[in-house]
Amino acid sequence: MKDNVKSGALTEVTFFILLALYTPRHGYAIMQFIDEKTGGRLVLGAGSLYGALNTLNEKGWIEPYGNDNGRTKEYIITPTGKEIAEKELLRLRNLVKIAGDIVGEEK
Repeated sequence: MKDNVKSGALTEVTFFILLALYTPRHGYAIMQFIDEKTGGRLVLGAGSLYGALNTLNEKGWIEPYGNDNGRTKEYIITPTGKEIAEKELLRLRNLVKIAGDIVGEEK
């Protein structure tokens, strides 16, 4: 996962994982959320997802949610993760505005 925290640029997968976790979800539900929201354009394998979840947890952007009795472990976004996601949203909005201005898109 190569996110650039200094510039605020996140990978698309990281951004979607953070968005998915505004509601507590387990791994399979995160994969379904991303598949649904991207119309199948982004598809995550279990290994990639769980590696990303571990990294995001280590960064303090997400954390386990509730008790993990059984095999299904849920996660939720942390306040730091929300701050990161909101900065990325602002960055993307600015990018779209600049691109629209350049190509002459009507507002």
